[in-house]
This record gives sequence, structure tokens and C-alpha cells, in this order.
Amino acid sequence: MTAVVSAQSQPNPEIPPRGETLPPGGSGARGGLPGAADAATGAEPLAPRARLLPALAAVYRAQLSRARVARIPLLFVATFQSVGIMILMRGVVDGGDEARAVVAGSTVLVVAFVALNLLAQYFGQLRASGGLDHYATLPVPPASVVLGAAGAYASFTVPGTVVTAVAGSVLFQLPLAHLWVLAAVVPLAGAALAGLGAALGLLAPRQELATLLGQLGMSAALLLGVLPADRLPGPIAYARDLLPSTYGVEALARTFGDHPDWPAVGADLAVCAAVGVVSLAVATWAYRRAAVR
Repeated sequence: MTAVVSAQSQPNPEIPPRGETLPPGGSGARGGLPGAADAATGAEPLAPRARLLPALAAVYRAQLSRARVARIPLLFVATFQSVGIMILMRGVVDGGDEARAVVAGSTVLVVAFVALNLLAQYFGQLRASGGLDHYATLPVPPASVVLGAAGAYASFTVPGTVVTAVAGSVLFQLPLAHLWVLAAVVPLAGAALAGLGAALGLLAPRQELATLLGQLGMSAALLLGVLPADRLPGPIAYARDLLPSTYGVEALARTFGDHPDWPAVGADLAVCAAVGVVSLAVATWAYRRAAVR
């Protein structure tokens, strides 16, 4: 009995006295877990964040493979819609500056349908379904997510814009010699419209509102881009200057002439590029804002 009481009265080295706590790792190297000594000095270093360009390429490839099946039918609809608009306008427009405006506006409308409308719906759905949480856990810069998705959606517009521009040039008897300018118009107008669409989808408080804003943006590109500028009322003509796609339309329309004004074409493309940088920056900020909520 005395031995038992004596044994129970001895302090247990694993149990600290009242008011004291064990150091991290238990009773030292003998009783602690592996790596407990490192935990006492600080947390284990995390893996470094991915760099912008490799992360951008990974997100771009993932979005491209994802949208390849789901978006091709919608791209066909966008192309068919633009070609149908040109056929309807053929009955009221004979040629000249009006024909060039119709063909250029219908071509850029394909970009607006995919890069603005569909991207606004995609990011609105991603935010509503909690899909942003997946990207927020990845060690990638926020800009790579926005730029990768925008680039993937803009890439799908290339076949539709080429088909629409060629069909419109044949329909209105416009020269085809300078259609190579689409190589600059599509990415620059696509960046501006994709940034705007992503920002609308990320800033909209509800998915339905993001869809509505995307539809309204595409309708604005349709009405203000396809219709000749000289036939628009004064206030609406000023609103046309605020639309990012307007400068892509103007740059493409100038190249349908016999002697294009290349400095003016370059100026329009420069404005389109500047708007694209601003809109993508706003979309990146909107992504950070939505991801932390």
C-alpha cells in the first residue's frame, strides 16, 4: 500500500504542473512527433506560388479543353447570327461606308457574343456555384485565372470572325486583301470585351444579373457596332464611343477601302489595347474581391 501511494505521489513528466503548458512537441525528442523540433521554431515553409506565365498557360489549356465541347455550338450560333444580320442589312445598304460598317460590326459581334456575353455568364455561374473557391486554393496569381479564361474564350471567336468577314466581303463586294488585320483586331477587341464580361460576371451579386448584363452588353455591341455611325442619334453616337468594341469595328472598317488610312487604323487598335488592359485589370480586381468573400 505504501509503495502504491508513493508511486502515485511522484510527478508525471508527461503532465505539466498546474499553470504550465508543454512546449510544442510534447516532452522533447523522446515523446514528440517527427519534425516537432522544427515546429517549435516555426511553421514549415509553403510551396512557392506559381509564376504568372506558367500559371496562365495552365489555366488557358484547362479552359480551352473545357469549353471546346460546350461552346462550339454557341460559336456556330454567333456566326450564323452575324451572317444573318448582314443578309438582312443587304436589303437596305448598297455599299460605301455603310457596307464597310455593317461587315466590320457583324464581324466584331462574334467576338462580343463569346468574349463578353458567354464569359459574363461563366464567371457569374462560377461565383454562384462556389467554383471560385477551387481557384482560390490554387497557388496561382489571380491575373492568370482571369487572363487564362479570357484568352480561351477569345480564341474560340477566331473561326467565326474569319467566316463572317469573308462572307460579308463577298456579299457586299468589299476587297479581301487586308483581312489580315483580323490578326490584330480579334485579340485586342477580344481582350477588351473579355475583360468587361469577366468584370460583369464577377461583380454581379446574382447569377441571373450577370446573365442579363452579358446580354445587354452584346445587344449594345449589336446596335452600336453594326449600324452605321452617321445614322445614329447624337446621344447614342456618344455612347458608341464608350463601347470597347467600337474601336475594333472602326479599325476593321477602315481596311476595306482601296487606300486604308493605316495611322488611323493603328490609333484605333492602340485605343482598343489600352481599354483591354484597363478592363482586364478591373476583372482581376473583381476576381480578388469575389474570391475572398
